[in-house]
Amino acid sequence: MADPTITADDGTEDGAPDGTSESARLAEADQVPWRDWGPYLSERAWGTVREDYSADGEAWDYFPHEHARSRAYRWNEDGMAGFCDEGQNWCLSLGLWNGVDPILKERMFGLTGPQGNHGEDVKEYWWYLDGTPTHSWNTWRYHYPQREFPYGDLIAENARRGKDEPEYELVDTGAFDDDRYWIVTVDYAKAGPRDLLMNITVENPSSDEATLHVLPTLWFRNTWAWGDDNPTPDLRWDAGRIIGQHSRSGPLVLSGAGSPDPLFCDNETNEALLFGAGNRTPYPKDGINDHVVSGAATVNPDRHGTKAALHYTVTVPAGGSTSIRVRLVGGEPTDAGLDQSAVVASPLEPADGFDADGFDADGFDAIIAARRAEADAFYAGVIPAERSPEEYLVARQAFAGLLWGKQFYHYDVTRWITGDPGQPAPPPGRGGVRNGAWPHVHNHDVILMPDPWEYPWYAAWDLAFHCVTLAHIDPQFAKQQLILLLREWYMHPNGQLPAYEWNFSDVNPPVHAWAAIRVFEIDGRRDFAFLGAIFHKLLINFTWWVNNKDRESDNLFEGGFMGLDNIAPVDRSKLPASVGYIEQADASGWMAMYALDMLDIALRLALHDNAYEGVATKFLEHFLAIAHATNDGLMWDDDDAFYYDVLHLADGTDVALKVRSLVGLVPLRAVLAYDVDDIGGALPEFRERGLWFLGNHPEYADMFQIRDIDGIRHRLLTLVPPDRLTRVLSSVFDESALLSRYGIRSISAWHRDHPFEVEVAGDLASVDYEPAESATGLFGGNSNWRGPIWMPLNVLLVESLHDFARLAPGEMIVEFPTGSGSRMSVGHAADAVAQRLVSILLPDADGRRPVHGWYDLLATDPRWKDNIAFHEYFHGDTGMGLGAAHQTGWTALVAHLIVTTPKNAHIPAPALPGDE
Repeated sequence: MADPTITADDGTEDGAPDGTSESARLAEADQVPWRDWGPYLSERAWGTVREDYSADGEAWDYFPHEHARSRAYRWNEDGMAGFCDEGQNWCLSLGLWNGVDPILKERMFGLTGPQGNHGEDVKEYWWYLDGTPTHSWNTWRYHYPQREFPYGDLIAENARRGKDEPEYELVDTGAFDDDRYWIVTVDYAKAGPRDLLMNITVENPSSDEATLHVLPTLWFRNTWAWGDDNPTPDLRWDAGRIIGQHSRSGPLVLSGAGSPDPLFCDNETNEALLFGAGNRTPYPKDGINDHVVSGAATVNPDRHGTKAALHYTVTVPAGGSTSIRVRLVGGEPTDAGLDQSAVVASPLEPADGFDADGFDADGFDAIIAARRAEADAFYAGVIPAERSPEEYLVARQAFAGLLWGKQFYHYDVTRWITGDPGQPAPPPGRGGVRNGAWPHVHNHDVILMPDPWEYPWYAAWDLAFHCVTLAHIDPQFAKQQLILLLREWYMHPNGQLPAYEWNFSDVNPPVHAWAAIRVFEIDGRRDFAFLGAIFHKLLINFTWWVNNKDRESDNLFEGGFMGLDNIAPVDRSKLPASVGYIEQADASGWMAMYALDMLDIALRLALHDNAYEGVATKFLEHFLAIAHATNDGLMWDDDDAFYYDVLHLADGTDVALKVRSLVGLVPLRAVLAYDVDDIGGALPEFRERGLWFLGNHPEYADMFQIRDIDGIRHRLLTLVPPDRLTRVLSSVFDESALLSRYGIRSISAWHRDHPFEVEVAGDLASVDYEPAESATGLFGGNSNWRGPIWMPLNVLLVESLHDFARLAPGEMIVEFPTGSGSRMSVGHAADAVAQRLVSILLPDADGRRPVHGWYDLLATDPRWKDNIAFHEYFHGDTGMGLGAAHQTGWTALVAHLIVTTPKNAHIPAPALPGDE
């Protein structure tokens, strides 16, 4: 079985290092509540499915950005640089005002799906620079214009542009010209599990003195207005600090150095403003906004409510900076009122020293410095020492983005469909609009999200990739996340996993078993209880696939869009049955991979418990059937040496959809190497059954490859026989086709001049090479699989090539790139692809990171160039970042590559023409 040893510098085989203060906190995190407080506050809650109570399911229109400051959220909160407890009872976030904007900057602005010329798109610049698994240290940075924020210009210009034009970004508006912007950095450090320091640094890079309003803001999520008789919590000003009491989270004390102006309102909807109705309070959610921006009498003069801010006004000289120190301390939940003895004391200052005059700046700064140094020590044990400083920087920020992407997610589908007793009844038929088949879903957890703004909801296959990278620093949480999605309140009773909140019934690629194996390996290959728990639930999911996505029971699968959005000439999820159906090369490849992953898990478990031996045989036979069907039918084109989808029209015509894309490369991922002697000796039933099955099905022989290496017999199970593999790779490694200098393209550049066309139901559908943003409206037009480079599929392909190399070290030789005359082993070719992927985020010979594209400010300015955005995908020719700008969830796989690439294989890719 593929089982590479992954070691830290201290020689341990765990995902996280030993011997540091952070690793000590991590080791006790299941007993001591280090994870209870974290950056679990999303950057966007407006425009989400959860907040949509419309009749037509148009979520963007029902709860737009302009409502967010005035309207209480039902399910989740949002903010900037936000922290909250794991149940999101309270939230701590940052508010800013530059003195000229029409509103406070309390949340990130972006265009909705209908507004953007390529779908929804955030129009701000912020970065997650650092973080540790227990959230004892987190760093966030934001660049905020000193000019009026161009909300209207961004909306109008993007509306004017078509899909064939680039997006109009904030930097294009001139908002940052002449360095007239603020650099706001927030460092969070924990002095204890419930003792949080917030250090806000404000820098003014402009040539003029400027003034900024800074409002660290504490509020309670509204749980009391929905008819559940939940008590209303309370925040109030007492002795120079904000004191809070919540029945679930317990007492809180928020204090700030200096003399801020305390402002209070209520986290309640401004019904009068939005709907012309009466307000429950004279000081609604936007009260602080209206008071700061226009001086309105909309904050409570008695200084109490459910939302409160410490209002600082700072004037910073040209080129100068200043810092604001804030501290939040919490006690254990209690039914009684605020008990000062319950508030956690710390070595920072005496328990009675919360008043403004007694704020201990030296102690505060010492904790900040200590946590920063401890984070450095922790990552020194994760990222190999031989990596370059630039690779270290990329990996560190990738891990940080993954940690900042952990979000509290709340969604009770039945309650959402039927409505709340304290609110007007939702329109009828809501279950028919969306997610009506998932009434069991009741999510109330901290979950790894794809992107906290564009995708502030979990997605089944995204989460699997997140967990693989996270396992290098927090394997326990990674394991918990993988198991979470298989719980009864997530997984459908029929065995399907929920895809994502816009359509739980859609189908994501089945990569959960693969992720479980990788996490198991990274964690030291010893937690068989975890592996068994995953396996039992995935048996149900595998059966769902077989029963629902193999239309003809011929071991060829349909699947649907399979996470690859617009990669096909038609929407594979919505082809009417009257037209026909598509047997998919990627769906069949994914299922072959799934069968091998389940076989891999079963063999591992069977070596410890022979009860799994029989089910291992089941997955062996299932894989062979899928592999044979994929190779023996119309999917394999021997002339092109490629796998294609096959469209079966209702009139009996079969049409191969000859698009050279990742669809045809997924079958390469179905590969498993294992030691025959170990398995055969320990599992005789499995060996005998396998021999009998092969003897009675000689047509499956090509799926078995056997090699003797150093006296040990190894076997490779593979959907793609080695002779076919080398032919496929000739196309994959062709730089005029699938190979870019930054990885493997999603569609071959050959289609730039040779579009594929097919007539379906009288309409002409086509696919060409689109290296950047989508030129079609499929799936909202906000992602593109017709040319750009996507990190997750590339990483899976790199792994596949290493599996082939493991069977025959140094024997399988390919030309890389095709036509270059440079020949190397398949394993070294895999490492060369990995290096190209990493190079997207590294400075090139000119010192520019390809991810920054044509923007000189982002690529060359010292204040910008080392702040890395982990985009959803990357331009197929230039490597420029595209799509969601904070998709660290799966683009964080770059850290996985940096950490795991072997020392002797971490070499630059061969020079390309023009590089000399």
